[in-house]
Amino acid sequence: MQHRIVVLGAGYAGAIAAGRLARRLYREDVAITLVNAEPDFVERVRMHQLAVGQDLEPRPLGEMFAGTGVVLKQARVTGIDVDRRTVAVTDANGAEGMEHELEYDTLVYALGSGWNDQGVPGTAEHAHEIAGRPGALRLRERLARLAAGQPVVVVGGGLTGVEAVTEIAEARPDLDVALAARAGLGDWLSPKGTRHLRKVFDKLGITVHEHAAVTGVEAGRLVTADGTFIPAAVTVWTTGFAVHPIAEATALEVTGTGRIVVDGTMRSVSHPDVYAVGDAAMAMGPGDKPLRMSCASGTPAAWQAADAIAARLTGGKLPNTPLRYFNQCISLGRKEGLIQYVTADDRAVRAALTGRFAAVYKELICKGAAWGVAHPVFLPSRRRHVVREQDRSGSTVTSPA
Repeated sequence: MQHRIVVLGAGYAGAIAAGRLARRLYREDVAITLVNAEPDFVERVRMHQLAVGQDLEPRPLGEMFAGTGVVLKQARVTGIDVDRRTVAVTDANGAEGMEHELEYDTLVYALGSGWNDQGVPGTAEHAHEIAGRPGALRLRERLARLAAGQPVVVVGGGLTGVEAVTEIAEARPDLDVALAARAGLGDWLSPKGTRHLRKVFDKLGITVHEHAAVTGVEAGRLVTADGTFIPAAVTVWTTGFAVHPIAEATALEVTGTGRIVVDGTMRSVSHPDVYAVGDAAMAMGPGDKPLRMSCASGTPAAWQAADAIAARLTGGKLPNTPLRYFNQCISLGRKEGLIQYVTADDRAVRAALTGRFAAVYKELICKGAAWGVAHPVFLPSRRRHVVREQDRSGSTVTSPA
């Protein structure tokens, strides 16, 4: 019998894991099913570009995985039973309401995350988000209807907020664009990085409300903790991400925010036949610090999980590659960028690249990430073993082919 591997979610982490597993293992030995609600791969790191009207290259998953042996299933995950090793799904390709179960021997959970309104009143009713394609398209439509001079405020001073506000300001210089940040602008960057960020904001005419904690979103304005009102015909909310709630409803060990607790091989600490990658996983990096939700974390985590699964199924050596950071790549519109070099645990160092060269660098990183989804590379040759049995502890009995 084939060992059944089911991968939930075809974002960066899930798609990379599925592709790498397909290249690591033989089709005769394993059946890999990739479940995703949409038919296309979404470049999440480009949603701010989509929101301002730029057209992104379509990336159908069927084409990306053609010939790999990965079976694509367009469906929405509605539940997981980790004791019975089943996933409940509802078909999303025309058979509305048809729910059934998928059985697995190994599960890779990569359902990712969505926007997080932080419980701030009025956010759900009055704010836009760019955590996914539907939200970016709604914002795109709303921005296109705005007349010159109307105020747009991006809430959140992290990477997503900085990229969104500069993209909007560059694409629509006729609008009154502002950023509201709980802390100081770019206070996590090096002095060189912060100076460049402020320079670009000044050039684009972006108003910055620093140390402004937004406590309410209303029609036409924001309210801050000190009672200040900030005009906003459009509010874009980028204050972080929240993971998909399905894992929290299972018997898996999760954190208080619903992220699956994993070991160094991305394997669930409570259920050894489940692996979690991407934003859904609570994985520890250098300095025993949790890896942040990002493509920079999800991609190496997907490599680690796929290599660990393949090793356990074939009797190979488990991967022991530390997950670490090298830089933070930030686009500041299409003409400017910032590459902030960091320590292994993601703290800024003095070195940083800025300007046009940094913008080109970031673009190459984005293109490389998308290319890597369908082209897992640098893999050693496969080892052929036939999987015979996997017990509940996760131990696998194999025999050479």
